[in-house]
Amino acid sequence: MKAVLKQAPQAISLPSLLGIEGNLAALYFGALPSLVVGSAPVELQFAGRNRRPPKDRFNALLGFGYALLLKDVMNAILTVGLEPALGFYHQPRSQTPPLGLDLMEIFRVPLVDMPIVASINRGQWDVKADFEIRGRQVWLSDSGRRKFIDLYERRKQESWKHPVTGYSLTYRRLLELEVRLLEKEWLGEGGMFAKLIVR
Repeated sequence: MKAVLKQAPQAISLPSLLGIEGNLAALYFGALPSLVVGSAPVELQFAGRNRRPPKDRFNALLGFGYALLLKDVMNAILTVGLEPALGFYHQPRSQTPPLGLDLMEIFRVPLVDMPIVASINRGQWDVKADFEIRGRQVWLSDSGRRKFIDLYERRKQESWKHPVTGYSLTYRRLLELEVRLLEKEWLGEGGMFAKLIVR
């Protein structure tokens, strides 16, 4: 992934950058199964990304988590006063505002993916009670949604030391901070936006 990432500054067009992003996503999701312990129920093992609708429990968790994250990112964008329809990477292809999708990328791993993997590895999910199967579709049940919201909200209360500002803030506060740092980037005061690194 580090080798592919080094190609990004040399991208000469949006399609070429999309290709690099696609390669990185394939590598990331290809490695994700190795993070789930072998003792986890087979129903919760990750076998590839699918959505709209999710076809397995892991992807149901990802989809629900990303929806919660998008809501929080949109709140931060509107609080700061930026226009959600004006993104810098994602293009307007659906009703989802491009800027919301752009800013979600910073927080997907720390706020959604990592808590999901950790909760599966800790055995927190009931494969029957927390999920509903409707044909080929898999959704979280009422108890599953409540459990996920609790997991997500607790994660947002955890602190992270921002590598540029040096301040320790909760992820909840970091969402708004990143939007403000993007605003500074657009105003010519660059160098601070999107510096979060998950170790």
